[in-house]
Amino acid sequence: MKWLAAGSLALVCLPGHAADARAQLERFVAEVQSATGSFTQQVADDRGSLRQSQTGEFAFQRPGLFRWQTLKPYAQLVVSDGKLLRQYDPDLAQVTERPVGQSIGASPAAILFGSGSLEEAFELSNQADRDGLAWLRAKPRSGDAGFAHVDIGFANGMPRRLELLDAFGQTTRIGLSDIQANPKLAPDIFSFEVPADVDVVRMQ
Repeated sequence: MKWLAAGSLALVCLPGHAADARAQLERFVAEVQSATGSFTQQVADDRGSLRQSQTGEFAFQRPGLFRWQTLKPYAQLVVSDGKLLRQYDPDLAQVTERPVGQSIGASPAAILFGSGSLEEAFELSNQADRDGLAWLRAKPRSGDAGFAHVDIGFANGMPRRLELLDAFGQTTRIGLSDIQANPKLAPDIFSFEVPADVDVVRMQ
């Protein structure tokens, strides 16, 4: 997963760009304890060629609970219950399980969904505004994070776009929309029961 993912926007709304992206991220992490929304995702290779886009829905609840469900063009589910992260691929009839601490760590998911110190895991710096968004760059302090940096575009206190550059020169672009902040979420939304006749691969 590349990530790679917000009630009422009035709860966290910031007027225009009165606050820079870093301030908006800090407020988002502090005030938005759960969220739901939709996403689009597309990957461009190092020559700029685009792959088929994906669309789906996401939900998260701090600390460390999230659900990232791809709906089109194929079904896939990534879900964390706070202990295990499971990736379910119906076409392959396979579930991959990993401990959450090893799976999220210094990943983009930790920036938006985690509860730890951002400063410990990332170098954060504001970038120039573009496309009507205030931008922040997060560079992982760990050399084995699997990506060079992720840029996050904010508007009105909410993350709207993520652009992740990985170690292979590929850029993953994720758009977030229909964000609802601090909704009441069903307890079982972050649980997953492995279907019958599905292989389970456990990663350490």
